[in-house]
Amino acid sequence: MATSPTRVLVVDDHDAWRRFVSATLQEQQGFLVVGEVRDGLEAVRKAQELQPDLIVLDIGLPALNGIQAARRVRQHAPKAKILFVSENRSCDIVEEALRTGAGGYVVKSDAGSELLPAVKAVLQGKQFVSASFTGHDSNARKDDHAAAMAHCHEVAFYADDDSVVDGYARFIESSLKTENAVIVVVTEAHRAGLLSVLEADGVNVRTAIEEGSFILLDAADALSRLTVNDMPDPLLCAKVIGDLIVGAANWVKGKHGRVAVCGEISSILLSEGKAEGAIKLEHLWDEITRGYDVDTLCGYLSSAFPNKENNPIFEGICAEHSAVHGLELSY
Repeated sequence: MATSPTRVLVVDDHDAWRRFVSATLQEQQGFLVVGEVRDGLEAVRKAQELQPDLIVLDIGLPALNGIQAARRVRQHAPKAKILFVSENRSCDIVEEALRTGAGGYVVKSDAGSELLPAVKAVLQGKQFVSASFTGHDSNARKDDHAAAMAHCHEVAFYADDDSVVDGYARFIESSLKTENAVIVVVTEAHRAGLLSVLEADGVNVRTAIEEGSFILLDAADALSRLTVNDMPDPLLCAKVIGDLIVGAANWVKGKHGRVAVCGEISSILLSEGKAEGAIKLEHLWDEITRGYDVDTLCGYLSSAFPNKENNPIFEGICAEHSAVHGLELSY
């Protein structure tokens, strides 16, 4: 009697990588790729619909990251086994991924030799972790965990423009008081009002700018430096964002401060109808700033998200942040 093939769902936002995984598995006897999807929310939907035996899942996904998707999959397709395949090498991320109930974690650059052994182990109920993590001691894991805790990427939804200005002003004032260097990336419509509020509250903006603790940028100009054909470019983002943060960090050397950023670049993309670009930029920002001690506050007008319940764009924006504020305005 013939054995039913192992039904596999492949989830990755890179087309070439999905094709590689699918081809590698289907070359092996006994595997059937029943679906390929590119974002976390669709992965959850397809897992519920297809009830696959195995899900090969990336971490860095648009709409909903892989770890969040895995948690939802456990509810909707509890029998599916999960194998993470990601280029993320943080021990803390590996541990968090495995805590979802996943059976394995393979680093993409090692997948040529490890993908099939990992699949076999996971299907047998064993745990598989890339050999490149061998030798990572507990101190290294604690260091990675501390770095993850230091990373803060929050989003706030505001009722109107005045609320945006007031929210940013409170964030900036608090950051400057704790000797943080502050990068402010706002639209022209908000800039004058923000500076007025700060000065009325006693913040010497000119002095802060001159000494390097306050960096004020135009959101539209910043966006033009991060995009190619109206979409965020990973290489440009890594270069521009990295240089900006390193420059600000020079001011806090020798102090106890960090770099704090508030801005609304992604909200411009959203207002132009480029929701995918907005989510991608939030995702890239999150990935890039994880390598630095950065506190980020992103702002959106609540009115930009009509019909928010079960709205994949709204959920995608929220999923890219470590905390969400103003949800009471969003439903």
